[in-house]
Amino acid sequence: MPKRLLTEFGMGTSLRRQDYTQAACRAVENALWHNSINLAELFGKDKTDMRITVDVGVQEPDKVDVAAVSAVFPYGQVSVHVAKGGLDVPRPDGDGNPTVMANVAISVALEGI
Repeated sequence: MPKRLLTEFGMGTSLRRQDYTQAACRAVENALWHNSINLAELFGKDKTDMRITVDVGVQEPDKVDVAAVSAVFPYGQVSVHVAKGGLDVPRPDGDGNPTVMANVAISVALEGI
């Protein structure tokens, strides 16, 4: 069984389009783009060996394109799980779509560690 070595957290939004996939992708980018962790190389592994699990929380899980979220990662074996969570923030005037907030937890594991 692969050993989890790292967990990162992120939050992303879709301000006007109520795009749950965009919010989830932005949350992944938020978690990743602020870090430069050479985890695989640290353990003498290739980046493609990384097992990446992405847990996404949004108010409407069925509206997230899992393939699009997976495509944010340039390497690794990515598994995306979507559940009810996050937050839909109504507009102050009550008009239009709410702002969608997605939360993600990204775990990275390696086999044989």
